Amino acid sequence: MKLIVAKFGGTSVETIDRIKSVASRIKNEVNNGYNVIVVVSAMAGETNRLIKLVESLTNDYRTSEYDTVISSGEQVTSGLLAIALNDINIKAKSYQAWQIPITTDDNFSKANIENISKDKVNFELDNEYVIVVPGFQGTYKNRITTLGRGGSDTSAVAIAAAFKAGRCDIYTDVDGVYTADPRVVSNALKLKTITFEEMLELASQGAKVLQTRSVALAMNYNIKLQVLSSFEDKPGTFIIGERQKNMEKTIISGITYTSNEAKITLFNVNDKPGQAAMIFGALADKGINVDMIVQTSTKDGEATDITFTVLQSDLLNAADIIVKLKPEIGYNKMIEDSKVSKVSVVGSGMRTKPGIAKIMFKTLADNNINIQVISTSEIKISVLISSDYTELAVRTLHDEFQLSN
Repeated sequence: MKLIVAKFGGTSVETIDRIKSVASRIKNEVNNGYNVIVVVSAMAGETNRLIKLVESLTNDYRTSEYDTVISSGEQVTSGLLAIALNDINIKAKSYQAWQIPITTDDNFSKANIENISKDKVNFELDNEYVIVVPGFQGTYKNRITTLGRGGSDTSAVAIAAAFKAGRCDIYTDVDGVYTADPRVVSNALKLKTITFEEMLELASQGAKVLQTRSVALAMNYNIKLQVLSSFEDKPGTFIIGERQKNMEKTIISGITYTSNEAKITLFNVNDKPGQAAMIFGALADKGINVDMIVQTSTKDGEATDITFTVLQSDLLNAADIIVKLKPEIGYNKMIEDSKVSKVSVVGSGMRTKPGIAKIMFKTLADNNINIQVISTSEIKISVLISSDYTELAVRTLHDEFQLSN
């Protein structure tokens, strides 16, 4: 039989009624002749509740014990769904990550999958069982690990790759990938298809439909990936390997934004080799990821100004690290700004279509939106702006690039 992997997010399994609905959807797939491996998230809000329990005890905890606690939400959901399936006469078994096993490295709370054993699951599939697997979790030397926020998407894609599934369906509370956030742009269009490359950029620049790691994994293994709604019975969006011929006229695929950015500017840093390495090396050593970076020399060429962005949640720690480095890097002043957003235009068509940056910058200027920082890739242009203008920027860019047509 053909195999599919179906992943259901937290809102899809939020209540017993929704779990029953998921079971019914899986039954339809079985009746259509498919073997099914189901990957489930914890019930909506459960992971946050478990995190709060840990943090109510202490902020100084072993991440291995933290993983033991917060992975339990997925275990509950997998057991409940297996019960619901058996109740409607679909043979089902839940298998925890350590039982399969799904082995990872020892980076607790942010683990990377290293191997997925197939023997047990293949035996059950041969006997026509639906296998229900908790997403987000793995095992390292018989200890539970977790894959980081959104890790259930990664679990599903990794399982699809390991078992060579014909399709990986990601069921969520939206019915596909849109040209912009429909809550911001009321006339945003759902895309029938989008390339892995474009989806990866959209996900990394703020689109919350899929986790970035899962898209990269699907691209590496060329997994047939679909995003669709668990609440409506209609087609979703397929993420594909290459742009199709009828997509050639589509220059821009989407506009996205992040509102959890913060900006740090260092003025009059001594302009000598090794300064940037010292700053960003110190931040990396503390696990702080830096996104946009701009360096400009002062008029006399003796000093430089450095601007970069971090997550708002990392701002205080980043600022503390920079203050401690002041005697070594010799900057004059540091300014922090947490009221910024990053807005990005994404589309593989911009490789062959010049002038996208010109249109983007002019559109923002016409709406009196000042650009603070710019970064680009081959298929993406991102700008940092005041968070007061985020929605205006997204809507006007969406209109200017005629993404509703």
